[in-house]
Amino acid sequence: MEDVAAIGASIRRARKEVGITQGTLADLIGTSSRTVHAIETGTGNPSLVTVAAAANAVGLHLKATDA
Repeated sequence: MEDVAAIGASIRRARKEVGITQGTLADLIGTSSRTVHAIETGTGNPSLVTVAAAANAVGLHLKATDA
C-alpha cells in the first residue's frame, strides 16, 4: 500500500503545483472529485486507467517496473 499512497501524494503535489482543484482535475479526466480525493489519499478502489489519467493531467507519467 506504500506505493498507492506515494502515487496519490505525488498526484496531489503536482495538482497543487499546477494550481488546480480536485474538482477541476476531476472535470479534466471525466470523473468525480470524490474519485480524485480517493486517488490522492490512497483510499477506495479507483481504476488504474483513472489513476493514470489523473497523473497525466498534472504532468506525471506512471511507469511499471518489475518488483
